[in-house]
Amino acid sequence: MLQKPKNTEIKRSTFRFEFGEELIFAMKVIETHSHFNGLEHLLVHKRGLWQEIQSAIEQAELLEGCADKLKLKGWPINVLGDSGFLKERIGLNVVSGKSALINDLPAHYLWSYVRDEIDVGIEILPMKSLQQHMSSGPAYYEGELYNVIRNGRGVPAVPLVMIGIAP
Repeated sequence: MLQKPKNTEIKRSTFRFEFGEELIFAMKVIETHSHFNGLEHLLVHKRGLWQEIQSAIEQAELLEGCADKLKLKGWPINVLGDSGFLKERIGLNVVSGKSALINDLPAHYLWSYVRDEIDVGIEILPMKSLQQHMSSGPAYYEGELYNVIRNGRGVPAVPLVMIGIAP
């Protein structure tokens, strides 16, 4: 039986964008996309990890803060880059302006999947609304979702969960 989560208060900070509007930030999951039943695998076999990921996102004040929160929850850094993690056969990458892997987003999971090192890959991406305010213009959820759908069911041949986040 699933237990109802306890109410937890999230610390929020105030930031200013270049257009001078003051906004209160606390990241939240806006959209998810499950490719090859990646999300279903997590919900059935790794529910605790899925809850850790959601908690890290909700506690983060900026996109880069997600990676810091995951480190605190015991996600070790992997060869996927400075924002790539591997825990219990789940590969995870937080796409930020610093990420070097934004050109071919899901391809970095294919190598690990073929080598039987991961069961699912997870991409945490900014929504277009958040990406517009980032100086380096990283990949964003809507664009990468379009790429995955355009390529069809077989590409990439890896169970994948794409998570779009925004304040």
